[in-house]
Amino acid sequence: MNNPIEISKDNSKELVRGFAEFRENQIDEKQIKAINQFYFNKISKSRRSIRGYKEKDVTKEQLMTLIEAAQSAPSGGNCQPWHFYVIKDKKIIAEIKEKSCRQDWILTAAALIVVCAEGGRSASRYGDRGRDLYSIQDTAAAVQNILLCAHSMGLGTCWCGAFDEEKLSEILNLPEKFRPVAIIPVGYPANASYPPQNRRPIEEVVTFIGC
Repeated sequence: MNNPIEISKDNSKELVRGFAEFRENQIDEKQIKAINQFYFNKISKSRRSIRGYKEKDVTKEQLMTLIEAAQSAPSGGNCQPWHFYVIKDKKIIAEIKEKSCRQDWILTAAALIVVCAEGGRSASRYGDRGRDLYSIQDTAAAVQNILLCAHSMGLGTCWCGAFDEEKLSEILNLPEKFRPVAIIPVGYPANASYPPQNRRPIEEVVTFIGC
C-alpha cells in the first residue's frame, strides 16, 4: 500500500497535474480522499460574493455544468422541487435590474440564473412543512452547489435574495407554482482578488454534545 501523500501549498499544483495518472495507477483511496478534501476546503473557503464582472461571455456548456451541479443537491424525499431559469438576454437582465432587483452591478453579469422553488412537489409528500420549509431548504442546497461549482471553474457569482418576487415572476412569466428564491449573477470576476469576510469564532457558532 502506498504511503499517504502529505499535501502542502508547494506540491498542490503537481498533485493536480498528476491526478489522472494517480487514478489510472489505482492510487490509495486515502490519498484520493486527502486530495479531494484539500481542494474542497480551498474552494469553499476562498469563494467570495462577486459584484462586478468582466466583459467576457460565459458559454452554454459552462452554464449547463452549473445546472448539473445544482441537480446533484440533496432534497427531501428526492422531490427535487426546483426549476432554473438561465438568462443571457441583456434586455431581460436590464428589466430585472430595473423592476425587481435594482442593483446596477448585475448588468455586468454574463448571465443570470433564477432559482425557483416548486413547493407543490414537496407538499405532495410532506404537506405544508414540505411546501413552506423543505422546498426552500432544497433550493438553497442547489444554490450553494452552483456557487461552489462556479468558483471551481474560475467564475464569479453572488447569491441575491433582495428582489421583488412578484415583479420578477411577471418579467419571466413564471407559472404560479414557481416561487423565485434566488437570483445568481454569473461571470468572470472583474477584480483579481477579493478580501476574505470576517467569520464568527467557532466557539460562538457550535455546540458539541457527547463529542
